[in-house]
Amino acid sequence: MKLVIHIPCLNEEATLPLVLESIPKSISGVDEIIVLVTDDGSTDETVAVARRHGVKHFVRHSRNQGLGRSFHDGINKALELNADIVVNTDGDNQYPQNRIADLVQPILNGKADIVIADRQTHTISHFSWGKKLLQRLGSAVVNKAAGTQLPDAVSGFRAYSRESLMHLNTVTRFSYCTETIIQAGNKGLAIASIPVETNPKLRESRLFKSTTEHVLRSAVVIIRAFVMYRPNMIFGSLAVITFILGLVPFARFTYLSIQDGSTGGHIQSLLVGSLLMITAFLCLVLNIIADLIRINRILIEDTLEQTKRQRYG
Repeated sequence: MKLVIHIPCLNEEATLPLVLESIPKSISGVDEIIVLVTDDGSTDETVAVARRHGVKHFVRHSRNQGLGRSFHDGINKALELNADIVVNTDGDNQYPQNRIADLVQPILNGKADIVIADRQTHTISHFSWGKKLLQRLGSAVVNKAAGTQLPDAVSGFRAYSRESLMHLNTVTRFSYCTETIIQAGNKGLAIASIPVETNPKLRESRLFKSTTEHVLRSAVVIIRAFVMYRPNMIFGSLAVITFILGLVPFARFTYLSIQDGSTGGHIQSLLVGSLLMITAFLCLVLNIIADLIRINRILIEDTLEQTKRQRYG
């Protein structure tokens, strides 16, 4: 059983030693532990620091390509190294590496395909109340899209089985966290969660410049995932809502026309009702198109899965 611990890094020379020194050297049920560092265009001594701490496997980006791309390339490299389990952690020492053994146990026991660390964000002192609220809201939305019940669905400290990675395909460059969970939930993979306590904060996040940016970019990822995997929830719901709303102006027009004894007035009701009905029809058409795209995506992902199996064995 081979475990690859993947660490995406961007200018982590100060904190990476803390991460590497706290990674367990042996885990029960695991025969070999390999550390893999993805350098996402670092301009400091991140790679040199990693080499000094014994890291032998790297993925190098000549310029910054984003966390999503780093995850994608790191996972491909881990599969090339014949990983049976991949643990993804961060180079900023946010996560307790001594809990990696607990993180992989549900996979070793055959009880889960993916394990997510629950950071228990309500207990993190440097999180503002607004950020804690957004974390809970974000997890709720992701769980709705994925059909899961994870307490911390956006946590980046997680373990993947080799089989689960054959099924997952990321497209975003921003963050893989929400996208992989939504994919995994819709593909019927078993996802477990374990509580962990995060380490003290050492630096600000480099993934986003502000909470507003994080919320907006995460919203785009979630909406895209809804459209790809559950288009009926968006376009179908909009079609039904606008159709029902469109009936109201028509009912108003009919009622007032009967009262007045003439159909010459209240044309504005007909116009509003017609506009809403046209909108409902367009939403229905978009729903059909999105559903066809969803089916096509499933077929493409099946082909990608077979390609991965042929490539990585």
